[in-house]
Amino acid sequence: MVRIPFRRAALAALACLVAEAPARASDAVMSGVADFRLAAADGETSWLDGGFGKARFGGGRDGDLRFRAVPAEGELILQPQVGWNLRGTLVITAQDGPRTPIDLSEAFLTWKPLPRGAIHVSARAGLFWPPVSLEHQGAGWTMPDMITPSAINSWIGEEVKVAGAEATVARDTGDGRVSATFALFGFNDTAGTLLAFRGWALHDVTAGAFGHRRLPMLNPFMKDVQAPSTRPVIEIDDRPGFYAKLAWAPAAPFSVEAFYYRNRGTPEAVTDRLQWGWDTRFWNVGASADLGARTRLAAQALTGTTEMGAEEDERYWVETRFRSAYLRLTREQGPLTLNVRLDWFGTRERGSEMGGIESEDGWAAAAAASWPFSPHAKLIVEGLRVDSERGSRARAGLAPRQRQNVVQAALRLTL
Repeated sequence: MVRIPFRRAALAALACLVAEAPARASDAVMSGVADFRLAAADGETSWLDGGFGKARFGGGRDGDLRFRAVPAEGELILQPQVGWNLRGTLVITAQDGPRTPIDLSEAFLTWKPLPRGAIHVSARAGLFWPPVSLEHQGAGWTMPDMITPSAINSWIGEEVKVAGAEATVARDTGDGRVSATFALFGFNDTAGTLLAFRGWALHDVTAGAFGHRRLPMLNPFMKDVQAPSTRPVIEIDDRPGFYAKLAWAPAAPFSVEAFYYRNRGTPEAVTDRLQWGWDTRFWNVGASADLGARTRLAAQALTGTTEMGAEEDERYWVETRFRSAYLRLTREQGPLTLNVRLDWFGTRERGSEMGGIESEDGWAAAAAASWPFSPHAKLIVEGLRVDSERGSRARAGLAPRQRQNVVQAALRLTL
């Protein structure tokens, strides 16, 4: 019997998905998003430029205020109707900042038959983000009324993208709906790399199928065994991971959900280009509630562990425990949508080759106002404050505690 490696089989299935769905489409729907950005930021160098900075933009050479005007992002979204209960989604993204500026963001098929009484069944297969975020909506995984996601959903966007198959079963009850989701996936073996070596961040840069993410300055041991960049979408050990989710939405304007993820990565597995497997698992809980006709409160909390490298004295080279939570209040005020969010985040490092100096603690506050001044144009203005402490900044000649302010204005056009 011929054994076909999991990664090759998954890549072949994904290639067929991308190629066949548009070709068989009977009713292709195309849309697009363009985001033009003005930004002013102070503080340390951004993680996108190889620093420990938590935001998408950093300050000048001495941390002073720096202004930028950039075409931040563009997305082309194709959603062909393949059959009466089958739809494809293909998203191509162009982003300012990453090394791969144009990339495949999502590519999957969704199967959604008519419900049978109170039972609703759906499934999807391909390349997509797991259903973790309470902040993102629709194809393209966009935030409708803010620029910068929470620390939790920034990490999901940059490192937790999977290629796999997911199924959901929901049942309508007398007082709402209960649903359960389960998925098997691959191509997410390096999830946890950025959390361990850089720490948490708050930004709107997302992972693509072929992109790399630059790492900050590593300690002397890790610099010799770890590549200077990480690939978020890669299969290393041919072991599929899984996730599961339970959600309850009662008749009242309230919902709650719990999510568990494990990629089942092999910590000792490594490629010839020094991309390592990471055994990453986490729990996420989320809740949202309407506090009136125009006000909504949302919250998420995530905690987990990631491990990488060889075992020494019953410890892996890297053993990082991570946690984060946020509260977000949304208020509709006439044509404006106002948002205020508070984040808390931290990591604890216990690896044999990564000491406590790699741990961090921090918080962030964001406020945004969104104004849709036409059916296809929206202006979003946002201010972000991040305060964090991480001992490994000393390797770059920085004080462990850093504070940063970022003000952005985004003109978002939709097709």
